[in-house]
Amino acid sequence: MSDTNTLLPNGKGVWIPVDHGVSDFPVQGLENLDNLIQSIAHADAIVAQKGVVSHYSTMANFVCHLSVSTRHAGTRSSDKVLVGSVEESLSRGAKGVSVQVNMGSDDEPDMIERLGLITQDAHYLNCPVLGMIYPRGPNLSVMEGDDTEAAAHAARLAFELGCAVVKTKWTGSIESFRKVTSAVPIPVLIAGGPAGGSTEEILTIVHDSIQAGGGGVCMGRQVFSHDNPSGMVSALKAIVHDGYDVSQAMQEFGL
Repeated sequence: MSDTNTLLPNGKGVWIPVDHGVSDFPVQGLENLDNLIQSIAHADAIVAQKGVVSHYSTMANFVCHLSVSTRHAGTRSSDKVLVGSVEESLSRGAKGVSVQVNMGSDDEPDMIERLGLITQDAHYLNCPVLGMIYPRGPNLSVMEGDDTEAAAHAARLAFELGCAVVKTKWTGSIESFRKVTSAVPIPVLIAGGPAGGSTEEILTIVHDSIQAGGGGVCMGRQVFSHDNPSGMVSALKAIVHDGYDVSQAMQEFGL
C-alpha cells in the first residue's frame, strides 16, 4: 500500500532533508543526528540516506534519498549517482524514495535515466517517488519569456517521469510560482536554499508558495541549522496545513 497520504496529508507536506552530510561535512545542525531527528520527528517526512533511515526508522516517517555526490568529485560534483534501490529502501523502513536531477548539468542525461529506472521500480512496488529537480546547470537553456526560469519545466519533468511529488526552487513571486504549480497535478514542494535568510523571510516565502498552489516544503538548512529546528517544523506545518499567517506561526512557536 502506498504511503503517499501519510507523507502528504491532504496533498501537502513538510519534508525535512538531512542528507547534506554525504555531500559536505561538517554541516551546522547535522553534527548530532540523535538530537536533530528527535527534534524534527513531527515533520511529515524526513529525507535521508539509507544508513540514517535504517538507524532512525522507528522515530519518524522517512523518505530514502538515493542520489549522492560529494564536494570532492571535481568536474563531476553535480553528477548524482544511485546508491540504492526502491526495494532496499523499503526494507530499511522508508515510506518513499527520492532522486535528484540537476537540469543543465553535463551529466543531466545520466541522472534522468537513473530517475526513470527508480520510478519504474517504484511503480511495481507502489512506492512514492520525490523528484528533486534543480534547474541550475551550466547548460541550462531557459525558454524566452519563462519567468519561472525553468522551474515549471523541472516540475513537468518530474511528473512526466512518474514522480508522486516534486521539489524545486521558489521562483520569487506568487504569480510566477503559480505557473509552476499549475503545470503539474502533483504537489510541488519548495527548496529552502542556502541558510542565511531570516526566519520571517523564509516563512513568508513558504506562505506565498501556498497561496500560489504549492504543496509545501522540502527544506533542510533553514530548519536543521536554525536555533529552534522543532519550532520551525511546527511553524511550517501550521502554515502549510492549517492556514496560519507568518506572524501567527512565529508567535505561537517561539520564533
